[in-house]
This record gives sequence, C-alpha cells and structure tokens, in this order.
Amino acid sequence: MEKEGKFTQLIELMATLRGPGGCPWDREQTHQSIRPYLLEEAYEVLEAIDSGDDEKFKEELGDLLLQIVFHSQMAREEGKFDIYQVIDGIIKKLTRRHPHVFDQVKVKNSQEVLENWEKIKGEEREGTILSGVPKSLPALLKAFRVQEKMARVEPEQSKTEEIYKEIEDRLSRLREAAQGGDADLEEKRLGEVLFSLVGLARNLGLSPEDALRGKVEEYMAQIKRY
Repeated sequence: MEKEGKFTQLIELMATLRGPGGCPWDREQTHQSIRPYLLEEAYEVLEAIDSGDDEKFKEELGDLLLQIVFHSQMAREEGKFDIYQVIDGIIKKLTRRHPHVFDQVKVKNSQEVLENWEKIKGEEREGTILSGVPKSLPALLKAFRVQEKMARVEPEQSKTEEIYKEIEDRLSRLREAAQGGDADLEEKRLGEVLFSLVGLARNLGLSPEDALRGKVEEYMAQIKRY
C-alpha cells in the first residue's frame, strides 16, 4: 500500500472496530471514558523522547495518533466532525498564523514570529491572551505557559539576579508564614516561591517540568533498593 493510503487505512480500521460486528470494548467507549488515555499517551511520548530510543518514540507517537483518530471517529458518529475536518482546521490555522511564510509579512527573528502568532490568536478568539491556556494543565506546566505567553506580549524580561532575589524574599515570607502557623498563608507563600522558580527556569532557558521530572526519576532510581 502506498504511504498516502496508510492514514486512510488507520481511519477505516478504527471505523471497523467501532462498527457493527467490531470490538465490544471499542464500541462501548466515549470521549470521557478514553480521556485519561490521551494524557497518558502524551506523557509516554515525552518519556520516549527523553530515552533517545527512536523505535519507542515511533511506537508512542502511533499510540498518541490512535487517540486522535479514536476521538475523531466518535465525533463523526455523533455527526459533529471527522478527522479530515480536524486536518483541514489545523492546515488553515498554520497557514493563517505564518503570514511571514505564506503571505507578505516580514519578520526579523523568531521573537517577532511569536509576537505575531499571539496577535493573530488574539484576533481569532474572545477573551485575553491567557484564554488559550488549558485549565487542565498540571500547575507547574500551566505556570510556565502563562509566563511564556505574557513574555510574548511583554518581552522585557527580569534579570536572573533579580529573580534570585525575589525567590530569597519569598522564601523568607514562607518561613515567617510557617512560623505563624497559618496553613492558608503558608500555601499562598509556597505558591509564590514555586511561581518564581518557574520564572527562574524560563530565564535560564530550562523547562521546570523536565527538570522536576528528571529529579523524580533520579530519586526513584536511588530508592529501588527499598
């Protein structure tokens, strides 16, 4: 089969699994029931990237793609949309948000690309620049995305030394809150420290999510003897 036909084969395979005489388990599923698998497969893709194992990476990308096809097939059965409309939507979005490639807009660097991207997104949506941040993101990643988006419209960045000082000040306030025994205030102060640490990671060009994941994996490897 030609490569171009493989995607069609996958779509038809999923339709068969969901159709009469198909798989009982697949036929019972809903968007909500398979929702956890979408996040799980995305994290397994991240693990495969970190592992450097290309075969594993390829396999996990396939599993993630399956989730997209699965949801699209159910939406098709519901008369809402199909996978081809999903593809058409992202093609239009990429074309619209890259006027420096597909139109006459001139940009000097990647920063201007990001600024234009946010400007175009703002014209497309209702709400603020933060409206596109998923509510269900893990808090650490959500903080990073919020700060990242704000940096695109307010590119002036705090100096790293200023952030170190901010962290020290907030740690001091956390210590005072802990000594006072006010649990709500302690939680608030801890949140401030963590938010500043995310800002530090951004200034250093690091991903706080990856940094913490790496530390957790290191810690887990150290305690395998227990």
